[in-house]
Amino acid sequence: MRKKAFTLVEIMIVMMILGMLAMLGFPSYFRAREGSRQKACINNLRQIDSAKEQWSMEKNKAGSDTVELDELAVYLKGAINDYVVCPAAGTYACTTVEDGPTCDYDNPVNPHVLPPN
Repeated sequence: MRKKAFTLVEIMIVMMILGMLAMLGFPSYFRAREGSRQKACINNLRQIDSAKEQWSMEKNKAGSDTVELDELAVYLKGAINDYVVCPAAGTYACTTVEDGPTCDYDNPVNPHVLPPN
């Protein structure tokens, strides 16, 4: 009576096919993850910009007046510890009322920059 089992060659072929599928899948997974981070960061920049506009209207600020993120904490919805956090570990900054908020995330391929209106 002969036992039925997989041979070593069959197992190696299956492992090789699985390895090839993983090599094809991982790069697109990482691109999709980075794209999601970029979109989340840009949405955070929009939220900060909206909070800045609301703050400047309520406080009657001119375009050249400086803005601190601490002052915008009341206007930020869903902020964690009064701040919006970049998903890619960047840091948000806001200088003046007329300038848009920025993220210091430095990636030339996928920069986190608020698109112009």
